[in-house]
Amino acid sequence: MKKIYFACSIRGGRDNAAIYAEIVRLIKEHAEVLTEIFADGKLTSAGMNKPDSEIWQKDTDWIKEADGIIAEVTNPSLGVGYEIAYAESLGKPVLALFRQSDDRKLSAMIAGSPKTKVGYYTDPSTTSIPIQNFIKFLD
Repeated sequence: MKKIYFACSIRGGRDNAAIYAEIVRLIKEHAEVLTEIFADGKLTSAGMNKPDSEIWQKDTDWIKEADGIIAEVTNPSLGVGYEIAYAESLGKPVLALFRQSDDRKLSAMIAGSPKTKVGYYTDPSTTSIPIQNFIKFLD
């Protein structure tokens, strides 16, 4: 079974925890999610209450272990941007999921990256097909 690193805004995106949980549920239909904890509604904006260096080490180890990265990028996050760039530097395939609306636009650095596929959605349930296609691509 393929391993996916799911990235999402933690310190600034806990309002979207239910969306993250639904996306993780959809990923788990096709792959193992190494970072399921990120979608846990009990996780607060404080994160995992560990030293920053430990968090960096654990997250970069998970990215190295993953077959691919799926990142929810609607809420701008320095951490998620870093994780995407790090994954790209390792040659890991990346799928960025962006929830469309009239009042926000995806960063050109994500949308324009030749190494990142972008899946636009309006409801978390509509991420199912991009997720499934991405995971099939990993084979």
